[in-house]
Amino acid sequence: MEKQTTNGQKILLMKVISKANIFYICILLLASINSLATNPIAYLDTFGYEPAQKELATSKNGMVTTQHFLATAVGEKIINNGGNAYDASIAVAFTLAVVLPRAGNIGGGGFMVIFDNQTQKPYSIDFREKAPELSKKDMYLNEDGSFNSQNLSTVGYLASGVPGTVAGLWEVHQKFGSLPWNQLIEDAIYYAENGFTITPFLADILFEYSEELSTFPETKKIFQQAYPNFKNKILIQKDLANTLKIIASKGKKGFYEGEIAEKISSEMKKNDGLISKSDLKKYNPVWREPLISDYKDTKIITMGPPSSGGLHVIQMLNILDNFNLKKIKHNSSEYINLLAETMKYAYADRSKYLGDPDFYNVPIKKVTSKKYANEISNNIEIGKAASVEDIFPGKFIENESHETTHFSVVDKNGNVVSMTYTLNSTFGSKVVIKGTGILMNNEMDDFSAAPGIPNQFNLLGAEANQIAPYKRPLSSMTPTIVLKNNELFFTTGSPGGARIISAVLQSILNIVDFDMNLEEATFAKRIHHQWYPDVLEIEFSLDSEDEAELRKMGYSTSIILPLTCLQTIMFKEDTYYGYGDFRRVDALASGDIND
Repeated sequence: MEKQTTNGQKILLMKVISKANIFYICILLLASINSLATNPIAYLDTFGYEPAQKELATSKNGMVTTQHFLATAVGEKIINNGGNAYDASIAVAFTLAVVLPRAGNIGGGGFMVIFDNQTQKPYSIDFREKAPELSKKDMYLNEDGSFNSQNLSTVGYLASGVPGTVAGLWEVHQKFGSLPWNQLIEDAIYYAENGFTITPFLADILFEYSEELSTFPETKKIFQQAYPNFKNKILIQKDLANTLKIIASKGKKGFYEGEIAEKISSEMKKNDGLISKSDLKKYNPVWREPLISDYKDTKIITMGPPSSGGLHVIQMLNILDNFNLKKIKHNSSEYINLLAETMKYAYADRSKYLGDPDFYNVPIKKVTSKKYANEISNNIEIGKAASVEDIFPGKFIENESHETTHFSVVDKNGNVVSMTYTLNSTFGSKVVIKGTGILMNNEMDDFSAAPGIPNQFNLLGAEANQIAPYKRPLSSMTPTIVLKNNELFFTTGSPGGARIISAVLQSILNIVDFDMNLEEATFAKRIHHQWYPDVLEIEFSLDSEDEAELRKMGYSTSIILPLTCLQTIMFKEDTYYGYGDFRRVDALASGDIND
């Protein structure tokens, strides 16, 4: 693999904020705030992580970028053993279920966007979780219609939807796979059975979530076995290894029928959960038409509903196409102002119009139309923050976690996979199904449980996203592929809940409008405004003059630690470039792929 240095920049990731570190972080923030305005790395350096990604990865033969270096290595191994991008993606996903337990999963679901270079066709598959048959729209409400405050939608057995990951990966293999299915799960089985070294980043997360991961005995047994000193210990998951062996041998049926399905349904029944054997057997992923739109001289290929991300990225690009961004300094107060106002309109529409298209007629053509974008752009006045009360759609809340995971894969034949999947909250519902090692999702919290009640991520939703049997909850996941001259330009995606959409938008703008290289585009600070609550979030720091300008415009600003992590692969001049976002220290892009 060819590599080049990153101009001596040492990229380090923020340390996960444990309760013991809050005071320390506050002191550091006050001490370093002046340097933050020009160099966020000055802040990240203070936490002392060694990043997996120290150099820009380049290759002529393909690229893999994931949020864990072991998964990246597995993806490369599969391609070097004759597999394609689809094979590598399946292997990566199963490996992340072992080495990135807070988000990688077989007990959750997600989306994959594909560009198949042989056929020159885009595809997308929806393997989002489904609400169980016994779900009801008021299942998380008290008798008076108020939201139940006992965390039933976030913690415990009642929080889980029917998992879709295994079915989705199986479907992709049936359509595009080239290597045997069982070969793609071998490495995941190895790391589950023999264990892997807990990195400092994972050690901090396990410590931070010690209380939550001790709620259920099976979960505590697995994820708290090294408490309190997790660092450099080995995490072994024998039950998960056995489950993976069954899936490797029996395919999709190994998860959705037989002994695994029996254990899931039995544990659910014992603990007031809803998922039944029938729910599991009936689960099916769906091939959906990807959303495609032109922006400048590029073609955007992204995920449609029940993901809201792609639709609103297209909507925001259409709005911004009415402005000459190059005349506005990148990340200046005027630029932040324009992006924030654009985001407000998109997130307001998201709150009302988005849901599962199998249950609700999502107005895709309306929301993504140039005419509608022009109408919105006419309402944006640079130098002024519009009141959220003047931007209509209704107030109704639904949740999505920051702890999604995204990876991107390109093989030597130019096939591209952009995949995002999740358990929702960090470690999902915190429930491990006894005897399986399967950590379950809490995706039922992504539905709109009750009107006007903010959820854990302060997102609003409406009737389109109400709970119903077999329905898929709304998502912000935004796996995206960008073509230029009918070939890959770059592919990207991120975790981050509601902030996924704004992160992917800014990734596209940084590369397409501002001609940034991959490092520059990844390094640039990100902003976020989701309409409700009316807060403009800015990563790391904000120049005092810009902050004064934004407040004068009418914004309430908040400096935040990074919550997104773009995994981007770029193709330029016959070379693939990969970069694992410094915001999560174990992320790695690599192109050690043979000729």
